[in-house]
Amino acid sequence: MHLTSYGGVREVTGSTHLLTAENDRILLDCGMFQGRRKESAEKNRIMPFDPRIITSVVLSHAHIDHSGRIPMLTKHDFTGRIVCTRATAGACEYLLEDSAHIQESDAAYLNYKAVRSALARIKKSSRAKRISKRGLKDIKKLLKKGRHGLKTEAINELIDYHNLERVEPLYTREEARQALTFFDDYPYRHPVVIGKGVTCTLYDAGHILGSAITIIKVKENGRTFTVGYTGDIGRFNRPIIKNPTLDFAEEDRQLDLLIMESTYGNRLHEPVQDLKPYLKQVLVDTYSRGGTVLIPAFAFGRTQELLYLLHELRNENQVPEIPVYVDSPLAIKITRIFGEHPEVYDKEAHQDFLQQGKNPFFFKGIHFVESVEESMALNRDDTPHIVISASGMCEGGRILHHLRHKIHNPKTTILIVGYMAQNTLGRRILEHGRAYEESGRTGPPPTLRFFNKEYPLKARVVSMLGFSAHGDRNEMRRFLKESNLSIKRIAVVHGEEDQSLALARHLKEEGYSVSVPRVGEMLRIN
Repeated sequence: MHLTSYGGVREVTGSTHLLTAENDRILLDCGMFQGRRKESAEKNRIMPFDPRIITSVVLSHAHIDHSGRIPMLTKHDFTGRIVCTRATAGACEYLLEDSAHIQESDAAYLNYKAVRSALARIKKSSRAKRISKRGLKDIKKLLKKGRHGLKTEAINELIDYHNLERVEPLYTREEARQALTFFDDYPYRHPVVIGKGVTCTLYDAGHILGSAITIIKVKENGRTFTVGYTGDIGRFNRPIIKNPTLDFAEEDRQLDLLIMESTYGNRLHEPVQDLKPYLKQVLVDTYSRGGTVLIPAFAFGRTQELLYLLHELRNENQVPEIPVYVDSPLAIKITRIFGEHPEVYDKEAHQDFLQQGKNPFFFKGIHFVESVEESMALNRDDTPHIVISASGMCEGGRILHHLRHKIHNPKTTILIVGYMAQNTLGRRILEHGRAYEESGRTGPPPTLRFFNKEYPLKARVVSMLGFSAHGDRNEMRRFLKESNLSIKRIAVVHGEEDQSLALARHLKEEGYSVSVPRVGEMLRIN
């Protein structure tokens, strides 16, 4: 029996781990790679195994870096099941279709650019170095409808006519919807048969709604092997959802291997209890400048946590009644999923809101922005307000348009509340903003390029990484020390290389047997 990792090792995204037993092959997550677009696109298009060999998939949670390539699996003759919690299945209904929409939109835009460039070369006169503005305008009129729409049928015909290479989406919305028919959802602590002599049990990971730590038991050659997979381990004492499980059933406690995440393997977060006062200060300071607070936030988890804390601050009269806009159709849908699963809320959420008949995520002054027209109007609003918008790493979505309109304004605060992967715009905003603040905001501001244009970063950048849904080094150590698991060996995954190696070093010093696998490396489970 062995484990082979094909993603999410010595990097954060693309979580994909294959557990191979005598009769079965169990896939732990099937995540999408994120980061540099060209590099990520190439990695995402390659499935490193034949989907037909996979018996079952166990999905730890719905975040796209763990679930995003499932439709690629199911559209290529996969015949097994995808096992997860009920909340995860509910969230994937929206997340996978949204991911497909992004794939389709990106492919359509790249095809448009290819045709536009080809027509510009053809129409350019022999004497001119570039096509005239009139000629370029004619091309756009041929290929576009309105300011943002594309004439997809005309573009596809021209691709065929001029023998151009067509960009295909990773998967379509229809293929994402088809993938959902493979999902089987189960409650926590309910053993599920996922192969011949193979069972799994899901325990609450405390990371996001429905996230799970998986314990897999495999009977092979007269022996039972037990493997644990943390998925992403949450923090302790965060609002809304419960803490990571520490009390495992007796039959699940003796682990031959624990596959453990390490996103913050060498970092420490601010204490959870300090988040609300810090958030209050950011809001009050920005309001006193007459500015806007822009918060790039993941639609699933982070948005709802922010709304919860803002609701508490409003109830306590701690902050001015600034309008709050959730400008993410996906976040609005996911917030509904939260409302459907109060069974996983912690005791405080029940006491402070549910038992008083209140919705934790709705309060006076909150606005859910659905249409593009509403979002565009909000871009032009220069009165003080708060915008929570996706994507969380600023790699797409409506947050880019808010940044385009307000990143140059020193009254604006860009509040970073989550992990920003390497090579993302969010990471560049965080690093350049931090450096500019440390320099005393002297000299010319740093510039950032997106939408094919350079923008000066005059907005103030504030980070509150204590909002992270990932446990830090001490919280991961707490999980190991305080849980009733007995662990023979640990494989450290899901972290940038320096973080994984640092966590492995700390754990070795504490007496654990630890390895940090590489992509494609096989770990034998003894």
